[in-house]
Amino acid sequence: MREAAAEQDETEKQTPLFADIRLLGQILGDTVREMEGEAIYERIEKIRRLSVEGQRRSDSSATRELDVLLQSLTQSETVSVIRAFAYFSHLANIAEDRHFLRRRAAHEPRTQPGGLAHSFERLEAAGVTSDSIEQTLRESYVSPVLTAHPTEVQRRSTLDAERGIADLLAARDHCRAPAELRENEAQLRARVAQLWQTRILRTASLTVRDEIDNALLYYRSTFIQEIPKLYADLEHRLGRPVAPFFRMGNWIGGDRDGNPNVNAQTLDATVKLHSETILRHYLFEVHRLGAELSMSRTLVDCSAGLEALAEASGDVNPHRADESYRRALIGVYARLAGTLTALTGGEAARHAAAPGAPYERPEALRRDLIVVRESLLAHHGAALARGRLDQLIRAVDVFGFHLATTDLRQNSDRHEAVLKELLAAVRIVPDYSALSEDERVALLLRLLADPRPLRAPNIAYSEASRSELAVFETARLAREIFGAATIRHYIISHTESVSDLLEVMVLQKECGLMHGTLHESECESARLDLIVTPLFETIEDLRAAESIMRALYSLPGIADLIRRSSGVQDVMLGYSDSNKDGGYLTSNWELYRASTALAALFVSTPGLRMRLFHGRGGTVGRGGGPSYQAILAQPPGTVRGQFRLTEQGEVINAKYANPSIGRRNLETLMAANLEASLLLDGSEAPAEFLEAAEELSRLSMKAYRGLVYETPGFVDYFYAATPIAEIAELNIGSRPASRKATRRIEDLRAIPWSFSWGQSRVALPGWFGFGAAVEGFLREDHEARRALLRRMGKEWPFFAALLSNMDMVLAKADLEIARRYADLVPDREAAERIFTAIEAEWRRTIAALEIATGHDGRLADNPALARSIAHRFPYIAPLNYLQAELLRRWRSGLIDHKARVGILIAINGIAAGLRNTG
Repeated sequence: MREAAAEQDETEKQTPLFADIRLLGQILGDTVREMEGEAIYERIEKIRRLSVEGQRRSDSSATRELDVLLQSLTQSETVSVIRAFAYFSHLANIAEDRHFLRRRAAHEPRTQPGGLAHSFERLEAAGVTSDSIEQTLRESYVSPVLTAHPTEVQRRSTLDAERGIADLLAARDHCRAPAELRENEAQLRARVAQLWQTRILRTASLTVRDEIDNALLYYRSTFIQEIPKLYADLEHRLGRPVAPFFRMGNWIGGDRDGNPNVNAQTLDATVKLHSETILRHYLFEVHRLGAELSMSRTLVDCSAGLEALAEASGDVNPHRADESYRRALIGVYARLAGTLTALTGGEAARHAAAPGAPYERPEALRRDLIVVRESLLAHHGAALARGRLDQLIRAVDVFGFHLATTDLRQNSDRHEAVLKELLAAVRIVPDYSALSEDERVALLLRLLADPRPLRAPNIAYSEASRSELAVFETARLAREIFGAATIRHYIISHTESVSDLLEVMVLQKECGLMHGTLHESECESARLDLIVTPLFETIEDLRAAESIMRALYSLPGIADLIRRSSGVQDVMLGYSDSNKDGGYLTSNWELYRASTALAALFVSTPGLRMRLFHGRGGTVGRGGGPSYQAILAQPPGTVRGQFRLTEQGEVINAKYANPSIGRRNLETLMAANLEASLLLDGSEAPAEFLEAAEELSRLSMKAYRGLVYETPGFVDYFYAATPIAEIAELNIGSRPASRKATRRIEDLRAIPWSFSWGQSRVALPGWFGFGAAVEGFLREDHEARRALLRRMGKEWPFFAALLSNMDMVLAKADLEIARRYADLVPDREAAERIFTAIEAEWRRTIAALEIATGHDGRLADNPALARSIAHRFPYIAPLNYLQAELLRRWRSGLIDHKARVGILIAINGIAAGLRNTG
């Protein structure tokens, strides 16, 4: 009885969602009928019905009929069908996002995990004082970092249309009169028509400038608006002000690793565009404040400081002579206009007074705004200070004149090449690359202690070296102009040794980013401007991380240099390449082990604080999954108020396109930081858990590498059984799919690796090897070890998050669909052999997951996602079927424009339907 009532209650909760999906689906269908004709509309409807019957009711006859129908479509019909189902996926996403906000509003009186209200309840229950919370926040640094790795395949034009639909759907909840509903539906029809008639694919590759512009959309819509509001919420709950600790980060325009299109010019453009974006926001808000603060001195007094600002404004309009607040803000606006021109060359939109003297630093702007605020508080204007003014002051605290900290990143090999050329040219050493590691370290320490530069003015250096050095020099200038927070981190990809870190220190010194030297008489004042951040990516790199950092800090003067420079050591952990190297379970375990070892090292290194930078992607195979659970699943002692994490792929759009959803995701990071820093007891997991994880990892990696790296023909299978080659044509990013011009898995970037497996519905990077590991683990003392796995899943947050994410991946995978892609492999014997191995491990993994969780089906702990997937699958399946069919035609030589377009739109639609595929 209770179960039936609960089911009915849940169904009622989902009714608005299903109503929205039906409405949007009906509008889409009407649009297709009007624009493509009745015949194609009827075909699409029949395909939809057959897919629903085949997927939801396991009707094999419907599936066979669907196959025949799909294979009979002409190229033109195929493209229309693919477009229809792709757009349905996008519209379903909009409806689900709206329903998420609807349900969140319904739960507002109650607290939910991931929210600040829930965190404060937990903190209060644990006896954590407000002083402890404030202290933790004062010492915190939390930063989501937007990266230039887009598998977000939508164009800005389609995103704009979809945002319009989302706004109309939200407004529809508040329509009451029939006329309002009719008008709302008419506008929805217009936006869906716009979507249908807008080209979904790019005709040219994205440039770095395009990527910058795309990212700035999310700043304007979400980050700039919502982060100050979150601070206000946090301060309200705490009952006191908190220091700024939440910062935005950016890789776009500064990440050169494998991207020849990023250089000093793109870095310069990036920091200027970021600065222009935030300064124009300040200008707009100050203008609005001027309109709001229209108080007359004849009615209310103001402070002497406010009056001084008004007098210095340059505003001589007699109609505002008694409006001191308005005049003061006109002066602030004029100085901001001058700042905009001085920093970016841009011009302000309005000029009540001529542009004034630029603000040299954000702190000067903040002081003027504080003068306005204090005058309001002292003269019955507290209500006017709350809201726009307080949020503007907080925005200045958080975003300064730079908006986001832009990281620099390059592969360690490139730094070595530059130093090799510099050292050879001045005859210090003929071949730096030929030196042993000990010889390199000794030489680099000498160079850090030598005040003389390495470059000679009469030597013509290679373009590659000039380009690399120009980036360092541009960073120095950007910090001088826009502030030290503009560029703060230098990330070294493929860090394998201490010399990789010292090389970047020497290059900083060469370009004016190191002040003083390691020479005995000067080392007490020496400091570096940029935090040298190693990126440990592969399994081997992760295992060496602690020993490399320990060796670095054992060098004379280095630990003191870092203490003076910032006192913080960022260490970046690569989720993507470690997965591609060792598989899902081993990647996660090695990341856990490396984090734990590094935390222990920094506990024993006084005066230095470790900040882990998690290089997470959209897919579970690249570290994706819910951020809240991921942060709480970090090893004890590894958060301590400090973490950065990448946000990339279509996940950026899913998380941050809608401001309300964006705010929820940002709030999750704040909440997770508080709970991880103040509630985790710091004790390590039981030894038996750690020993079990080690054994499971060893068995999993053996199975994974046995398939991916040791199975003959696997590389050819991968390229044939996934749309990897076609994904490279999608124009989805400014960097190539592979690091080198080879077909080796080692050289393939992790994004197209994971993205391709997701498209073919195998999702192999998110689960392969776990089944074999558990099967091998249970061969000895089966019952006791089975119980141990169950305990690990219930009691160990790390293992619970690993199982939960794998559960989601397996729920979204579909081996029946995957077989259609396997049929594309020309070598039938190899195809059958490899697919059979994948299928066997799939079945082992399903069984293993059921053992570890105690649940027989998928997503037993997440019924909302289970319902979403069940509803979506019938609409994604035709996209997979048609993509596979078009790939078959295309690769057999039936090449035409429509086939290519169909393949690429199907990629778009499948990615949208599965959501976390980036």
